[in-house]
Amino acid sequence: MASANQKFRGGGGPALLGVPEGWFLMGAAEGEAAGRDDERPGHRVRVDGFELAEFQTTNEEYGVFLAATGHASPPWWGDADFCHPRQPVVGVSWFDAAAYCEWLSGATGKRYRLPSEAEWERAARGGVEGTVYPWGNIPPEEVPDYALRWKKGPEAVGMYAPNAYGFYNLGDNVHEWCSDWYDAGYYGVSPERNPRGPEAGSRKASRGGSWRHHIKVTRTAARSSIPPEFKYADYGFRVAGGVEG
Repeated sequence: MASANQKFRGGGGPALLGVPEGWFLMGAAEGEAAGRDDERPGHRVRVDGFELAEFQTTNEEYGVFLAATGHASPPWWGDADFCHPRQPVVGVSWFDAAAYCEWLSGATGKRYRLPSEAEWERAARGGVEGTVYPWGNIPPEEVPDYALRWKKGPEAVGMYAPNAYGFYNLGDNVHEWCSDWYDAGYYGVSPERNPRGPEAGSRKASRGGSWRHHIKVTRTAARSSIPPEFKYADYGFRVAGGVEG
């Protein structure tokens, strides 16, 4: 176990980038025609500063966790379309992702967790107001090499340009688990500071696009959710650092 943990000892761990505290417009802006009811109303939210992983958690990183703990491998572990070390790990339930964060915290001595929906959206917007996608307003079909990407699975992380805050693949590749329970009507009662979702629920929130959807990337405001025990080939996660605000 000690050798498997070696990669993350001595203060190691995923590369994290800081996101400054501040206000932003969360949810679908007025006039965002594609916005769904669960993205409304658009509302001002203030989020404390936090850290978020530059990349989605990869097979290489998750493999260290598996070797160290004996945790069960995801269903597609070893599948030729999903096993490249730099691809995001897929087929992890919310509970698997939370277990990884708990293990990583112990292995590094630094607190890791899943981001809240508000934190994820704050990071994805990159400090820019009024844009539909993490990169701006260019339609998905016009992003670089769109027609050539995501044929049989997610691509290796970090292959294309990051957003304004330096994060890669926010909005594409795989859905990313968030810490919140999901509630379609939550935005109508959300607090202004550090919203964390309802106290309980039956589905966990997720964000970002999916390699297997007809449209492979998602709007920044778009929300998704599934039960926390589900394991899908287009679900992964990225970690946040520090204590949630």
